[in-house]
Amino acid sequence: MNATPKRLTATFFRRDTLEVARELLGKTLVRAFDNGELRHYQITETEAYCGQEDLACHASKGRTKRTEIMFHPGGLVYVYLIYGQYWLLNFVTEKEGEASAVLIRGLKGFDGPGRLGRELQLDQTFYGEDLNNSSRIWLEDAPTPQQLQTTPRIGIHYAGEPWTSHPWRFCMINQ
Repeated sequence: MNATPKRLTATFFRRDTLEVARELLGKTLVRAFDNGELRHYQITETEAYCGQEDLACHASKGRTKRTEIMFHPGGLVYVYLIYGQYWLLNFVTEKEGEASAVLIRGLKGFDGPGRLGRELQLDQTFYGEDLNNSSRIWLEDAPTPQQLQTTPRIGIHYAGEPWTSHPWRFCMINQ
């Protein structure tokens, strides 16, 4: 008998950002497309962005129209556009006011946050989407891999040290 996969609730996201980033590895991201197609993806790579004190985090610039959703309680989607063409997928973490999030950098078969944004057909309408009750995007529980790798985050040289050296990028080994 197959058990129905359990949807991750807001409680999962309202915890320490580093724990959430690590534990998202292996989880199933489900996307219901406008044409009725339902696709399941395994999360293979994440990066943690830990609040206003983290100079690599968008929230380090303060509360703005772009970052407002990061100041809400965990369990919401934070998307933003880069290079005028790629919507990047993040999940807000921690409690209200912490302004932390996890960037989804890889899904099995799709490496790079821009590529997965295109695959998932993300746009600005996903900003603030509630993962608890969304009918378009949600996460389902799956075992966290025992073997993973941590490395410094990618593309954040502007933040300087110590932020560029923190091992806050999490990757599955033997994807």
